[in-house]
Amino acid sequence: MACETAFRIVARRYLGDLTANRDATCKGDPVALHQMRVTLTRLRTVILFFSPMVADSQRTPIRNGLKWLNAHLGAVRDLDVAIERLGAVDKRPRAALYRRSWGDKRADSHSLLARALQSARYRHLIKDTSAWIENGPWSARGGTQAARERTTPIAEYGVEKLTRWQEKILKRSGKLLKMDAAQRHQVRLLNKKLSYSIEALEDLRSDETFSRLLAGLKHLRKAQRTLGQLNDDERARALTATVKRDGARAPWRFIGPKRERHLLQTAVTAYRKVAALEK
Repeated sequence: MACETAFRIVARRYLGDLTANRDATCKGDPVALHQMRVTLTRLRTVILFFSPMVADSQRTPIRNGLKWLNAHLGAVRDLDVAIERLGAVDKRPRAALYRRSWGDKRADSHSLLARALQSARYRHLIKDTSAWIENGPWSARGGTQAARERTTPIAEYGVEKLTRWQEKILKRSGKLLKMDAAQRHQVRLLNKKLSYSIEALEDLRSDETFSRLLAGLKHLRKAQRTLGQLNDDERARALTATVKRDGARAPWRFIGPKRERHLLQTAVTAYRKVAALEK
């Protein structure tokens, strides 16, 4: 399968999944919102994955539009996660202040999100993105290099790029235990980029090299989950700063030092297992 065909198949799939969750998200369904945000991240990742091929005059405006949408979705999703975790870990009266404040903020953020999803800007973004996927300037760009990028077999292009991304994340993961929260978050983003790209190509190709990448996927997912928990904790702690101004006494921490060390070690072990598959 040529790269241009693979890109259209995967990007079309994610754009369809994104719009399928719009109505339920507008009505306040947190599950639909989460699915919409995950699918949007997958769509942005596939655009990045094929970035040399799809680089044209329309790519940047579309990427900016998707970034705008992600900001609206993320604002509500962060509050959903914080409220859910607060309810799971603390029933004490002082937690009510956080629940009330975050609930109010969630309602305001969702109102802005619903307005965005019903706006002309959103409709134009979806329409323009769909048209760009199918027949954007990238698909007709002249020159030998552009033609080669479109017609290169996905097996050849995919394995080379995924292997390069994997090597990069394994190199960084070696210092994971010494990283601060911001650095860990960057590793998590790389992990997400790699795992989502492997998943996107899973049903489009099959060979021995890709099978090794696919074998590491379960370990990448485990690392992503553990790093995600740490990131959620940091985001929740940042949210508590706003509540503190409303009367709460101190930033809330969901994960203690011991649990944090355990999660980090779990991620390190997962990356070591990925590295072992390459030997």
